Amino acid sequence: MRNRLPFLLKPAGKDYLWGGNRLNDDFSKNINCIPLAETWECSTHPDGVSMIDSGVYSGKLLSDVIRKNPEMLGYNLKGASELPILIKFIDAKYDLSVQVHPDDAYAGLNENGARGKTELWYVLDAKKDSKLVYGFSGDMDKAAVKTCIENGTLEKYLQKVPIKKDDVFYIEAGTIHAIGAGSLIVEIQENSNITYRLYDYDRVDKNGKKRELHISRALDVLNLKSSSEPKQPLRVLKYTQGCASEILCACKYFLVERLLINTERSKGLFHFQTRSNSFVVLLCIGGCGVVFFRDKEYIPFFKGDCIFIPANSELCKIHGKVQFLKVSC
Repeated sequence: MRNRLPFLLKPAGKDYLWGGNRLNDDFSKNINCIPLAETWECSTHPDGVSMIDSGVYSGKLLSDVIRKNPEMLGYNLKGASELPILIKFIDAKYDLSVQVHPDDAYAGLNENGARGKTELWYVLDAKKDSKLVYGFSGDMDKAAVKTCIENGTLEKYLQKVPIKKDDVFYIEAGTIHAIGAGSLIVEIQENSNITYRLYDYDRVDKNGKKRELHISRALDVLNLKSSSEPKQPLRVLKYTQGCASEILCACKYFLVERLLINTERSKGLFHFQTRSNSFVVLLCIGGCGVVFFRDKEYIPFFKGDCIFIPANSELCKIHGKVQFLKVSC
């Protein structure tokens, strides 16, 4: 059946003012956005829907195909008609705004039934002095936060954490945070586009206007307790023929693994097949290769490509030397 076959995705691009040009330069996205801050690689969110770029559904919106074929999602998501997750590349040439996201309960009540936003960051690259904001360095209260915003001293109370390539950070809804300049990141998140900005460095957009802040709602959802410095999770590589894998994050919203596949010295192929419980997304973050399926069909893929594999898929065989982030629900 055609709804059990893998296909490539083509992303939507975002030209937020803090972006750079690495997503075009490093990943050959060929998206006409200057700057190109984000590419929404796997998304059914109406603010940036991915398009299918191979197979029988080529040229169709991912959201439309899943709506008509909800069995692609798997029985863990029975009754759903859209993806519960959104996967992005982020090129932060400059600092992102200091921000917070609501949880599901708050967003459901105050944002027209939308989801909240808990997210995971995987660092693809970072400059030597790159940092991120993760929580407050000490306990705060709403009045203190509001005063700091008004007098421009909020940064003094934020916990800033150095980052490096291959780091992983889990950002729960309610945590004040920001990606720092010089970071190239994969973000895996709930399917939401709700952001409450608290501080944006007094920057102006291309029309000379400061971007909107959302102080009242941010204060409603902020975790005001100090945050301990995030520790890198224990990561254990497990080996099978042609592949090493490790779990980066397992939470109620998504399961994220890193796969290191190398069949260059083997006459065999790495066999892969999704179960009936969940779809799988493979985001290629290094290398290249080919996915074979059925007898004669195949999809070549390269660094930066995103492959969607429906639940209960046909057997896929992967050849190449490649690093994937594998996402399921």
